[in-house]
Amino acid sequence: MGQTSQKFGNNLQISHHHFSVFLLLSFISWFGSTEAYQNYTVGDSLGWYDKLLKPTVDYQKWVAGKNFSLGDFLIFNTDNNRSVIQTFNLTTYQYCDYNNAQDNDTIEWIILDLSSTSVQKVSIEVPLVTLGMNYFFSGSYDGEQCMNGQRFNINVTYGEGLPPSLIADDGSSQTPALSPESGGDDVESPPTKSFASIFDHPVNNGDVTATIDDSKSRASIVTCNVMHIVLLLLVMIYSGLLGF
Repeated sequence: MGQTSQKFGNNLQISHHHFSVFLLLSFISWFGSTEAYQNYTVGDSLGWYDKLLKPTVDYQKWVAGKNFSLGDFLIFNTDNNRSVIQTFNLTTYQYCDYNNAQDNDTIEWIILDLSSTSVQKVSIEVPLVTLGMNYFFSGSYDGEQCMNGQRFNINVTYGEGLPPSLIADDGSSQTPALSPESGGDDVESPPTKSFASIFDHPVNNGDVTATIDDSKSRASIVTCNVMHIVLLLLVMIYSGLLGF
C-alpha cells in the first residue's frame, strides 16, 4: 500500500512538472505572437540618400534581420531632391527605371510642395499593404541615385493583416491621406502619391473616428494581455515552476 501511494505521488509530481512546462511554453509562444504594427525608419539615422552623399549607407544590410508585415510603415527621412519608388516589378527595380512601369505595379511617393525653391528635409511615410516582394528605390535623376545604392527590397508577410485604417470600404487595401497626381502626356509614368508629412504615428493613420477606435482596441488588447500574463504567473507560482 505504501509503495502504491509513493508511486502515485511520483506520477502526480511528474504530471505536475509536465503541466508546468506546458504552461511556460504556452506563455512564451503566446507572448511571442503578440507583435504590434511597426514603424521602420529606413536607414535609421543615415536616412534615405545615395552613396555619393552618404558613402556608408547599405539599405539591404539595414533590412537584414527585420520582419516586415502588412500594416507596417516605412518612414523615409530625406530631402525633396529624392523620391521613393515602390514597385512589385523586379525588372523595374533592377534597371532603376520606372518610366515604362505599369499603373498596377509601381507607385511614386513624393512630397509635393510647388512653393519650395530650395532643398528641404522631408519625411515620406509608406504603408505596407501588399504581400510578397516589395522593391524600393529613388527615381530621381534618371535612376542615378538608385544605381548608387539608394534601393532595397523586402518581403512583406501577412502578420496581423491590415488594420482597419488601411482597408477600403470594398475590402481592398488603401493608402489613407493620399491624393493621386496625374503624370505627363508623352511619357508613361506610374501613379504618384503626394501627401503632407503630418503624421506623428503612421500606423494610426485614418480619420479621427478610426484613430480613436484603433486606440481603444489597442488599449483593450493591452489590458487583456496584462491580465493573461498575471494569470499565467500566478498559476506557475502555484505549480512551483518559479520556485516560490
